Amino acid sequence: MLRLFISESHQTITKLLQWQAKRTNFKIALICIVVALALTLNRYFGDYRFVLSILESIELYDLSNLFRSFMLRHSDAQLHQLMFWASSIILFYFILPLLVIVLVIKEKLSNYGLAPNYSFINYKPYLIMIISMAPIVIYFSGTDSFLASYPFYRIEKNEAFYPNFVIWELFYFLQFIALEFLFRGFLLHGTKRRFGVYAIFVMTIPYCMIHFGKPLPETIGAIVAGIVLGAMSLKSKSIWPGVMLHYGIAIMMDLSVLYRKGML
Repeated sequence: MLRLFISESHQTITKLLQWQAKRTNFKIALICIVVALALTLNRYFGDYRFVLSILESIELYDLSNLFRSFMLRHSDAQLHQLMFWASSIILFYFILPLLVIVLVIKEKLSNYGLAPNYSFINYKPYLIMIISMAPIVIYFSGTDSFLASYPFYRIEKNEAFYPNFVIWELFYFLQFIALEFLFRGFLLHGTKRRFGVYAIFVMTIPYCMIHFGKPLPETIGAIVAGIVLGAMSLKSKSIWPGVMLHYGIAIMMDLSVLYRKGML
């Protein structure tokens, strides 16, 4: 009887482990596919010109004319274009993977870095990094490539910062939350059980690639940032310190460039 019990227990455990392995394999494949899909959808549908071409190709002329007016002829067309881009990132980088976690994977969102972590110990390294990055940001803000790229919202000499620039910076912040969630939350924490610490390097590849087209120092810096932010997210189990760091450096760059242009 004892041998039979041990044998049956062993078979049960083996089947359970096999089932768990299959479930893990399915989750890894699903996460990779969703990330690839999110990047692809945002690449195309985040461009208002692509959406406009679709509306015209399916002969929705009234809607396409309204959309064209909103994006090109409106006095705030520049803000609308940027808000449309940021909204696309929020939709595909945040809402899409969030729905996959809740409806398909059926795990807690806190497992994917969304739980707030209030420990100052987890935020202290990020504060140190922001301070240490200040001289680098100030230096590169004076180069031609960065002066031509930042801030995304182009302020005219006599234009007030409020409301358009403030509205844009709010959307800019929200898209950073979505960005950190896709890479340092969904992809990193979703694959760490299979890849361990090497999940950081898996995540860094697509994260670096979304910077293609930006100034070379920023793209190379994205490789370093991906590794550092990934390591810190694994340690803190939260994306929020990374959001703080990412947006802190971004707003620092925007303000430095505006100062260089004599607008502050």
